[in-house]
Amino acid sequence: MAQQLLMPKATAVWLVDNTALSFDQIAQFCKLHPLEVKAIADGESAQGIKGLDPIATGQLSRDEIARGEANSNHKLKLSEPKVRVPDSKRKGPRYTPVSKRQDRPNAILWLVRNHPELKDAQISRLVGTTKATIEQIRERTHWNSANLTPMDPVTLGLCSQIDLDLEVERAAKGRPLPSAAETGATLESAQETEKLSFGQEREEEKEIDADAVFAKLKSLKSDRKDDEDDDY
Repeated sequence: MAQQLLMPKATAVWLVDNTALSFDQIAQFCKLHPLEVKAIADGESAQGIKGLDPIATGQLSRDEIARGEANSNHKLKLSEPKVRVPDSKRKGPRYTPVSKRQDRPNAILWLVRNHPELKDAQISRLVGTTKATIEQIRERTHWNSANLTPMDPVTLGLCSQIDLDLEVERAAKGRPLPSAAETGATLESAQETEKLSFGQEREEEKEIDADAVFAKLKSLKSDRKDDEDDDY
């Protein structure tokens, strides 16, 4: 987790009143606009805010302030915290409100049918259930199997579409590509299809050219015969 400054505006008030730092330095350190810092210095902003000493809170050292006062281009840095609090991580299945827990079996059935590539752990993360319940629904041994209806967990509000898409994408990465037998059809190479179409076109052209040649010969013969008749 990124370290953040406590009460930025109150810290800016203290730095304006107690240091010779520039407005830009205070603005950069407190994540404020320089004009806002200038307004604090002019008494136009943060009039009711009491300044917070960043040295007392351990977020800024006196040496760091001194370096900033000596060099206007120096950017203030937060002091390293003495105690680090670890980030809290959620363990176990997702919490599901009581009003929606009765819909979980329907959502599990929908996921099992529409996304068989999902693992039990992924389904458990999405809808907040146990692997035992998922196995019962897969094997149709659930006590209420006869009355279950597949329902989209996103529509039920058990998970978001982003979470579902993310789990499906993760499952798809480890899934092998389908074989030719599974797809039920094979694609011919481009070279074969090009040869086939090219050969057919050539045959058609030959037939058309032959007919045109014979027609032209007949017309020439008839023209010659007419010329001979005219001579007689």
